[in-house]
Amino acid sequence: MKFLRNFIFPKQTRTKNMAKPETIEEYYASRPFLSARGAGDNIAHFNIFRIGDPDIEDVPVQFGRKNFFKICIISGNSLIHYADRTFEVREHGILFANPQIPYNWEPLSSKQQGFSCIFNEAFFEHFGRIKEYPVFKPGGFPVYELTEGELSAIKGIFEQIMVEKNSEFTFKEDAIRTLVLQLIHNAIKIRPAIITSPEKVSAASRITSLFLELLERQFPLDSTSSEVQLRTPADFANQMAVHVNHLNKSVKEITNKTTTGIIMQRLLQEAKIMLKHTSWPISDIAYALGFEGPTHFSTFIKRQLQVSPSQYRNA
Repeated sequence: MKFLRNFIFPKQTRTKNMAKPETIEEYYASRPFLSARGAGDNIAHFNIFRIGDPDIEDVPVQFGRKNFFKICIISGNSLIHYADRTFEVREHGILFANPQIPYNWEPLSSKQQGFSCIFNEAFFEHFGRIKEYPVFKPGGFPVYELTEGELSAIKGIFEQIMVEKNSEFTFKEDAIRTLVLQLIHNAIKIRPAIITSPEKVSAASRITSLFLELLERQFPLDSTSSEVQLRTPADFANQMAVHVNHLNKSVKEITNKTTTGIIMQRLLQEAKIMLKHTSWPISDIAYALGFEGPTHFSTFIKRQLQVSPSQYRNA
């Protein structure tokens, strides 16, 4: 397995309207040919489908966040637009999508085959820590290219999930959870993250985890009236009731990055998403991300990307 190449593609491949995250109920409402039994954002839900099934219509996936997780394998040339990156699947690929990151899938060839499963966080309540896996972490690589052998092994797990989903086994949901975790574990073993082994929990790791959670909670920004409230290490330290020096030391120890650097990188990622996938005025984006004004925002973007916000938007 290897990372797929990621590109910047022409603007016509993207959408300019980024609505609120799609719910599971809205997902099924746009696909009335699918069974939505037991669907609901506050109800534990899981479903699996075959991509390329003649009985299932091909509905375009709009770019945006979804209120559910998705894992799918794809055979066939396609593009996956994920946050501010675009990945090309040439032959076989696997996608891990989470509710925090906007994405969509754009088929390039007429023949697309594979499997797709969707589930919400409630489905894994008290059963593993689904959000802690590297494949679902913001900033990671969610799309990988698969060899024929890797495709065969992972496809076999999807087939087992399909069998369990259609069975009358009393504990089939537990069996499905186990298989989904097996799917994730197999992918991580094929392409290990920098840190995949459990580490001894320390005060520094707990503080860093809370910091990262507070940072992610501020996104997405769904309207121009939304605004990032925590932008500096001191803001986070005050919220967490710790000294800012203690926060900075803990974050550096665990991530080998500065607190400010992590905050700025996350703001940059959100800025790139908003510039490419919304029609918001640049001044509104600047204020929503907590900048003092468009000038400060423009300086930040130029320093990071070597182009102005408008040049990046129109590239």
